[in-house]
Amino acid sequence: MSVSIEPIGVIHSPYKEKFAVPRQPGLVPSARAEIVLQGDANSAEAVRGLEQFSHLWLLFLFDQNLEAGWRPTVRPPRLGGNERIGVFASRATFRPNGIGMSAVELKGVRHQNGNVIIELGGVDLVDGTPIVDIKPYIPYSDSLPDAQGGFAAEEPETLPVMFSDSAIKQLQPSKASYHQAVISEVLAQDPRPAYKKGKTDNKQYAVHLFNYNVRFTVSFDAITVTALEPIDDESFGA
Repeated sequence: MSVSIEPIGVIHSPYKEKFAVPRQPGLVPSARAEIVLQGDANSAEAVRGLEQFSHLWLLFLFDQNLEAGWRPTVRPPRLGGNERIGVFASRATFRPNGIGMSAVELKGVRHQNGNVIIELGGVDLVDGTPIVDIKPYIPYSDSLPDAQGGFAAEEPETLPVMFSDSAIKQLQPSKASYHQAVISEVLAQDPRPAYKKGKTDNKQYAVHLFNYNVRFTVSFDAITVTALEPIDDESFGA
């Protein structure tokens, strides 16, 4: 049996590349995103009643990984990137059908220039990710207080994030507090490879967030944003 899936929309988020995207939803609560519905799904009727709910389930495609295929075992970052477990015991992005799911906050729904746009918070999706379905989050059935979290039972530890004086000056004045909050929450997760957690290195890292090339360094107890280099990018979140 073969099934064809057609995306119903696309997400626009501050995350312009896979590096440093939060590994789970809700870890960067300040980050805002939008889904622009498309095709037959771009209908006011399709979202009627949606705003009754505070949170949504998003089903999406790991479109940047589809051509790479998948393997039955993976190395989760939470296990240091060394131990292998079954792909179905993980949330790895390399999956048999490349489908992901995230529980995110619903901020609102608006209609603009003929488009239905769903406003979200706490997302963990790369800008441009195809959305294949949206479902309301139902607390009485979807929240299971007695559930066991396996190797990922605890929230990941975070590091404090500091900005150099020059980096502060490079923030866009009109969005400075929002951009600084999101960048801080993203980098606090320490997006480096898992084997570098808790270690100091001499490397300067960079990640594309909003319309900045964010340069930062990591010590064992803090992260410092050294520069915010502007990128000519007029997409969402710039």
